[in-house]
Amino acid sequence: MSEILSEYHLLGLTIGVCTFIIIGIFHPITIKCEYYFGTRCWWWFLLLGIIGIGGTLLVDDVFWSSLLGVFSFSSFWTIGEIFEQEKRVQRGWFPANPAKKNKKICNPAED
Repeated sequence: MSEILSEYHLLGLTIGVCTFIIIGIFHPITIKCEYYFGTRCWWWFLLLGIIGIGGTLLVDDVFWSSLLGVFSFSSFWTIGEIFEQEKRVQRGWFPANPAKKNKKICNPAED
């Protein structure tokens, strides 16, 4: 795959577009996971990231190795975003799942 893209000087552009798509896919996944599962699902993304790193080390093709690396570190980044999303929900920036118990953030400025 990367030979064809390299021949036409499209490898970097294609990796960039795919990176944009992967990051864009992770945004709604973060929101939905926090909505339905809360922060309990953080370890899923840790596992996905570790598996992705393993895949990156095993794949010889530059294109697929790069995409696995982007996927891995997007998974790791999502761990932090899950906890940030919980704070956004508590602040009222995103809707809370009525089926979940909601914790309130203690804001020292309001006390």
